[in-house]
Amino acid sequence: MKNKYNCLFIIHDVYQDDNLFPLGVGYLAAMLEKRRYSVDVYCMDIFHYTNDQLAQKLKESEYDIIGLGFVAARFKETIIELCKVINKYKKNAWFVLGGHAPSATPDYMLKKVEADIAVIGEAEETIIELMDCKVNNKDISNIDSIAYCYENTIVLNQRRKPIRNLDELPFPAWHLFPFEKYANSYIFPGMNQNDRISAIESLRGCKNRCSFCYRLEKGIRTRSLESVIEEIKLLHKNYGVTTFYFTDEMFIISKNRVLKFEQLLDENNLKIKFMIDARVDVFDEEIARSLKRSGCIFVNVGCESSSQDVLNEINKNATVEQNINTLETLQKVGIPSGLNFLWGFCNDTKDSLFENVRLIKKYNQFSQLRTIRPPTPYPGCDLFYHAIDSGLLKDTDAFYDNFLNSDLITVNFTSFPDDLCYEWLLKANSELIHFHCDKTNNDSAKELINAFKTLYEQKNIVFRGARHYVKNV
Repeated sequence: MKNKYNCLFIIHDVYQDDNLFPLGVGYLAAMLEKRRYSVDVYCMDIFHYTNDQLAQKLKESEYDIIGLGFVAARFKETIIELCKVINKYKKNAWFVLGGHAPSATPDYMLKKVEADIAVIGEAEETIIELMDCKVNNKDISNIDSIAYCYENTIVLNQRRKPIRNLDELPFPAWHLFPFEKYANSYIFPGMNQNDRISAIESLRGCKNRCSFCYRLEKGIRTRSLESVIEEIKLLHKNYGVTTFYFTDEMFIISKNRVLKFEQLLDENNLKIKFMIDARVDVFDEEIARSLKRSGCIFVNVGCESSSQDVLNEINKNATVEQNINTLETLQKVGIPSGLNFLWGFCNDTKDSLFENVRLIKKYNQFSQLRTIRPPTPYPGCDLFYHAIDSGLLKDTDAFYDNFLNSDLITVNFTSFPDDLCYEWLLKANSELIHFHCDKTNNDSAKELINAFKTLYEQKNIVFRGARHYVKNV
């Protein structure tokens, strides 16, 4: 007898062993279960299932909806072949796409992979309406935030308003996933062997719109910190989670919120470790010390550049001085920082590249090896449309034809030829690798530099960056 479920969510493989819990799908599954729909998940990321194994699973099961979410970087490498398998064995299921890549270019994605529906933006409400229509054989034309094909034409329905009250969402359906695998697969600097980790979010959105960034929805919406604390308590009690990776685009939106988070942790006697992403324009020593007391072991900082001209160009709404103040404060307080720098914008020069190197070396706390990569104009972001308007990119097809890996140049925005850019990037990243490995007594420098050289010369698409290439670097 075939297995029967209302919905299957496929978590595609990213070909690495450190995988965080897929929070977005966890929320969608919880919404469906709340409406008493049955949900199955197939975690190709954790188990590295092959497409043939997926085909066998689909042969043995029946579904109303098969959902697949992805970002643009995985499209040609993974998604196209995966979609062929799904289409071949989906039977009567609706094949539904979601995530950043389909949201940015839904018509393109539907045509390319021949899916039935693309969900645009956040999908918690949309997935319920789709399932209601599928099981009750109802028309989908009135469902907001979807695209679909009707009489050989792609129809784009109007966008729905984002969910304002995030506290209304159920907690993710952790029990449907191999949570034990996820909790133990991601080892971060500052964790020990007994720590267990989970992704969590306290808000959605960002106050800014950097040119290289595409997000699902506009604006910022926050969860109550009381709800966040309750989720932390449940994850600790039921799954032994000790470390939390906040997936918020900007965890720090105000000093009061940071201080209240510390207060609530104290009141609930919660001793945790956590990591966050932060902008540099909302940061000071009082915030840093509160984070430190609360258990923060890492702050990922989006500096992007050491050049004010570049920061202005990419609409960062931050200054070089704020970058430096944030990094100095984190160094002073003793919270390791993730130093994120890009190079290859219009206003970049050889000097700006090696000034980036100087800053990374100066503020390196040696918890992670960080290198510099070129900007990628992913479909949907302002940089993508700038590339098209400037004649550097013809269309979405041209992006996917050019894109191989996020450490390679997809579109050259500089005034320098590609070969020279790669020559400088190899020199810059070699300097960073040697510096980090020498300070941490790691013997992987030569191997990693050769990997970058091979990447730049042979366009090795499976390269996963310095943090993933060599363990314990």
